Amino acid sequence: LQSKGSSHRSLRQTESVEPATMDQALDLMRRLPPHNVQDNLSMLVELAPHLTEELLCRVDQPLQVAHDHVAQKDFLLCDYNRDGDSYRSPWSSAFFPPLEDGAQPSAELRQLEAEANDVFSAYREQYFEGGVSSVYLWDLEGGFAGCFLIKKDASDGKKALLSNGYWDSIHVVEVAVDGGNATYKLTSTVILSLNTKAKIDLGGSLTRQSEEVL
Repeated sequence: LQSKGSSHRSLRQTESVEPATMDQALDLMRRLPPHNVQDNLSMLVELAPHLTEELLCRVDQPLQVAHDHVAQKDFLLCDYNRDGDSYRSPWSSAFFPPLEDGAQPSAELRQLEAEANDVFSAYREQYFEGGVSSVYLWDLEGGFAGCFLIKKDASDGKKALLSNGYWDSIHVVEVAVDGGNATYKLTSTVILSLNTKAKIDLGGSLTRQSEEVL
């Protein structure tokens, strides 16, 4: 049995514990193994549910690959092509799983998106020698925005020292048109994870931003 005094002390100690802050959560994520980022993020969300929405926006996660059964091509999943639990393919513009009335770019922007995917796919094939790429465009008031994604998994055939790994690059650009000028805001993130056969794990992410008026 606890005395009344000890009960009050316990209550005061409990009340004095403050919930985790976003800076603390991000600092913890930086110190955890990068190749387990999805599991680490899931556990952190359980510990700090009040930070869930911001954590999901601010913590970079490895890109996932899905298959477009209409165009018979792979595409990448991200927040920018998600509508509910479905994801829009840049190749056919269809949603997987199927979704009625899913968000679509305007007809003019959709044509530009299709052309951008062909060009970006050719660049990826020449520069990365494989992998998967996707480009998504969407309308904004007074302009538009786009997301350019590339994912390349390590290949044991070419890199004998690696057991597995990946390179993810995410480039998000916003274009705001004002009269004869356009403001471009670019945010680029690269996520790298390498696991060698010597049991050495290397990984991390880097984000850079720039803005220019043309």
